[in-house]
Amino acid sequence: MSSIAKIPVTRSPIAKNVKEERQPVVLPDYCKACGRCIEACNKDCITLSSDINPATGLHYAIVDLDQCNSCGLCLSACPEPYGMKPKTYDFDALEAADLPEARNDYEPAAADIPDEILPLADTEPLVIRGTYASAIGALVAGCRHFYGYPITPSTEGAELMAKLLPQLEGVFVQAISEVATINMMFGCGAAGKRSLTFTSSPGFSLMLEGLSYMIGAEVPAVVVNVMRGGPGLGNIAPEQADIKLACRGLGHGNTHGIVLAPSTPQEMLDLTILAFDLAFKYRNPVIVVCDGYLGQMTGRVTLPRQMVKPGLPGWAVWGDAAHRPNLVSSIHLTEADLEMHNQRLGRKYAEIREKEQRADVFQCDDAEVVLVACNTPSRMAKGAVRELRERGVRAGLFRPLTLWPFPVDLLVPVLRHAKRVVVIEAGHGQLEDEMRLALSHANVVPPGVCHVQHEGGVLPQAAEIVARVMDVSQGAPDMTGGRP
Repeated sequence: MSSIAKIPVTRSPIAKNVKEERQPVVLPDYCKACGRCIEACNKDCITLSSDINPATGLHYAIVDLDQCNSCGLCLSACPEPYGMKPKTYDFDALEAADLPEARNDYEPAAADIPDEILPLADTEPLVIRGTYASAIGALVAGCRHFYGYPITPSTEGAELMAKLLPQLEGVFVQAISEVATINMMFGCGAAGKRSLTFTSSPGFSLMLEGLSYMIGAEVPAVVVNVMRGGPGLGNIAPEQADIKLACRGLGHGNTHGIVLAPSTPQEMLDLTILAFDLAFKYRNPVIVVCDGYLGQMTGRVTLPRQMVKPGLPGWAVWGDAAHRPNLVSSIHLTEADLEMHNQRLGRKYAEIREKEQRADVFQCDDAEVVLVACNTPSRMAKGAVRELRERGVRAGLFRPLTLWPFPVDLLVPVLRHAKRVVVIEAGHGQLEDEMRLALSHANVVPPGVCHVQHEGGVLPQAAEIVARVMDVSQGAPDMTGGRP
């Protein structure tokens, strides 16, 4: 950095005394406008400027030295290493250090404190609803912070967290809205801690701005979206109409997050545990999507044999001396800086697409008809595969566990014998769109694609899936239900 900006300060002959050497000087390029110096000053001689520093986009502190008694409380309160310095500080040496102009280019000074893996005693299987299974999975994954706002059909998961977290020295906060929820999770994740929320479709919509900030600032968190019928208030029945939102609409900007799609209460537990691993591996929010039926229905769940005692990542804004240089922010005011940041995020997305595709494949080795489904509709599809096999139709089920990235690398080998792909979903083609887009990017032309769709909370049934496949197999017209 060629020069360090220092704000002009008000001086008087009275201030030029032996204490003057301890009087503070503010460096606007490093002032984070937190106001801690203002709170610490017992002479009320520090205020925030009315001007904005163009290098940071923030108001910065101004010191009236006429009133300053050189107590040094403001210097001690400042959390930034270079935000405020005494007058006698060697500013020439600071300039020579060529400190980074971008405020979030600091390298963390703290080392990672690794997670600990603790054993769990053997337990009998539980018979619990999907949201309960997800909540327990979060606890096993080391989550001790929950923020949320009740919304049907996800509220039971929040209720269980409210009951269990106080017993585990955890934190449960019922926020005033979903907007408040996601911003509380931003703060928790920025401190390097694991946080969870349960929500449903309208509430998920309200979180999108905060999710964009978290993705831009690379802050981890896990959001469980128990999808319900829409648009608007809709109803509280199961639907899969948030897939496009989770996969293609996580707020403004170039944003992506891993989207996991369980189909049983056991997978609600297992994939919630995985979600926390992935969130901190990639420093990014992870979305777990299930439908309202899966969130409410009960099933057999076996707990793992171990749990996580989380450590603390070196990048966390923790507040101690070792982590003091850290900054979590999504603001990049110059076009070149923001482009570089987006390019780096793009490289992360590419790594996720390469390494994190997941799917479950059922009887697809010789399948001529491949059913594609996730969440509760995949259970109906699996039953349809069994019946079709009994009728002599070589059918199989491809069940994506990650909707983003869509597991196209695992789908392509499944299609080698396929003559038909049938997409089963409780929505108007959003899962099908993800599949088609992934195949297009992979330069793969699929065999004929048709579908069985329901909306508004109506779930596809095994009998109609079988009938659809039999009609297509016998040469019936390939009706697509009027898709645009």
